[in-house]
Amino acid sequence: MDKKALRNALIVVAVGIVLAIIPVPAGLQPNAWYYFALFAAAILGLILEPIPTAAVGLVAVTLAMVLCLVTPGKPKDSIAWMLSGFANTTVWLIFTAYMFAKGYEKSGLGRRIALVLVKLLGKRTLGLGYAIALADLVVAPGTPSNTARSGGTIYPILANIPPLYASKPNDPSARKIGSYLMWTALAITCVTSSMFLTALAPNPLALDLVNKATKVTFTWTDWMVGFLPVGVVLFLLVPLLVYKIYPPEIKVSSEVPVWAGKELGLMGSISRNEIVMGILVILALGLWIFAADYIDTTAVALLVLSLMVLTNVLNWEDVVTNKNAWNVLVWFATLVTLADGLNKVGFLTWFAKAVSAALTGIPVVAMMVLFVALFFLIHYMFASLTAHTTALLPVILAAAIAVPGMPVKPLVLLLCYTLGLMGILTPYATGPSPIYYGSGYITRKDFWVLGLVFGVIFLAVLLIIGGPWLMMLYPS
Repeated sequence: MDKKALRNALIVVAVGIVLAIIPVPAGLQPNAWYYFALFAAAILGLILEPIPTAAVGLVAVTLAMVLCLVTPGKPKDSIAWMLSGFANTTVWLIFTAYMFAKGYEKSGLGRRIALVLVKLLGKRTLGLGYAIALADLVVAPGTPSNTARSGGTIYPILANIPPLYASKPNDPSARKIGSYLMWTALAITCVTSSMFLTALAPNPLALDLVNKATKVTFTWTDWMVGFLPVGVVLFLLVPLLVYKIYPPEIKVSSEVPVWAGKELGLMGSISRNEIVMGILVILALGLWIFAADYIDTTAVALLVLSLMVLTNVLNWEDVVTNKNAWNVLVWFATLVTLADGLNKVGFLTWFAKAVSAALTGIPVVAMMVLFVALFFLIHYMFASLTAHTTALLPVILAAAIAVPGMPVKPLVLLLCYTLGLMGILTPYATGPSPIYYGSGYITRKDFWVLGLVFGVIFLAVLLIIGGPWLMMLYPS
């Protein structure tokens, strides 16, 4: 461990110890407070990275398990809790997304599609950004998993484009074009996840919880119309905003599209493995879109991965040697477990109620804005949008609708619309996040800074444009 890593490690440990020795706040059990201290230290560890991120998660969840912080006095339950993240379906969907990318790469289909895109749109980098956005938008209404849509469909193709411009992962050349394309893809899928009720799995779950708490219902069309002005503005602006805030070094290249056309000619006719890979991708998309009620999204991905091995698009060695996939699996599984622990020990409910109580006595509209912002920003503590929805939406709703004069329908939709948008905040905020973070094109510092910047932009546009629009649609 070098001096910088050692210094960062000492900072992480010191923060955890300082929080732990602070007197336990009223209303919390001691184990809940100690667990929060450990969780806060782990998040700081992910930011400073004194050791690899997967190791940070593993160390933190192991320490919580050994100390029985989540299940006091029940060591057998503690180990079961520690391993629970590895049973999470999203974790395995993220893993298979990396395998899809390997299939695209090894079969040659990813390079062929990338060359076609570059030949048609590669003269201007901004054009590629909007091509990514359109691809996500087309698939979004019928794909309730943004991990499947962006991580399993967009990313495996996208990963083949930067090398065509000599832009390599984990290298200074990443900023040539790869960094821009990867962040654009993540940011746009967060927007499309909020645009349609069926574009994100927690969306219908949220409306079900809303109906139980308020007896208010919304249709698919209500959802789309309510988000329409926000969605249009963000969809049109995101590729351009990323272009300005996180600019690529290569902005115009008239030579690369010409070269791409020549490379397509050299590739010759489409190969047997390309055809098989294409059929398997179409199968996955078809099942994700049309059979979501009959077969789980992750089950589809694992089925297609199995078929990739059986048809020799990939061999087993390709699976076991994919270090990025296994690393992200361990990292995200431990983070899901850590975030779940905050809910299990009761910290999140306590925190939400404490903040809600502190908001009393301010104007209703201002209170609505603060409730939405609180719900959005608390996602820094979560590695799952579904867990966030289940754990906090009922708590925030109960506190908000108890306020006299609170415009319930606008509030409800604003809260629900944040679910897709909040995926931009952290490297673990939503399924595609660890995939793009693990791509090697966006540095740790850039990811956290950009997450905050775009998080603020998304929230501001939602409140400034979406708030008045919803108040007009639902005046009482």
